[in-house]
Amino acid sequence: MKGKYEEVFNSLIKKGSLKQQVYRNTYRTFQEFKNIIREMAQEYSQRTARDKSNIPFEFTDKGEFQMELKFAGDILLFVMHTNVFEFSRYHEVMKTPYVREDKDRSFCGVINIYNFLSDSFKYNRVNDIGYLIGRVFINKDMHYFIEGKREIGFLFNNFGNTVINREAARQIIESSILYTINFDLLTPPFDAVKEVTVDEMRTTLDSMLIKTGKRLGFRFQGDHAEFESGR
Repeated sequence: MKGKYEEVFNSLIKKGSLKQQVYRNTYRTFQEFKNIIREMAQEYSQRTARDKSNIPFEFTDKGEFQMELKFAGDILLFVMHTNVFEFSRYHEVMKTPYVREDKDRSFCGVINIYNFLSDSFKYNRVNDIGYLIGRVFINKDMHYFIEGKREIGFLFNNFGNTVINREAARQIIESSILYTINFDLLTPPFDAVKEVTVDEMRTTLDSMLIKTGKRLGFRFQGDHAEFESGR
């Protein structure tokens, strides 16, 4: 009986140890993200104290696995998932020599980066739309890559050679902020907002049921907004 469960126990320990290592790496990276954003907010505060700018750039620690960066009219939410994931066998990552050499490298923790309008939270507009602009994958070797919009995804997609460190984390954060600054709010198509119910008009502007989003009424093609028909 002693050796009967050996394979089960060995598999449990091997897989469990792998996932714990990936989790620790992701958690450590998330804490680095927090430190960098906190420092950026402090530096911005010192700079704007001199020129009396009233454009906000504020860091808020929302808990162990979430933080918020508010700047101008936008919010970036950074959220670390507490689970470890593996990619589908059809994913491009699985075809790289780096992963083929060691399948354990395909197990990753994830940090998601979402963009919302700050007024959506300020006025409790629960129907407003946010966007996932990037997600950072980190494995047992501290290698990383990003799936994301435009330069966020293009700059950080060399999984086999890129290691997450403070400099890389800073570049990811800066790219996310610059992308968001240039990701402008577009007016929705007229037909999408031409009808309003009596109840909606009786409700205060702060909680109107009319959705607001940077690309509401549009769909993304690559990264170019295109008018969406009523289909």
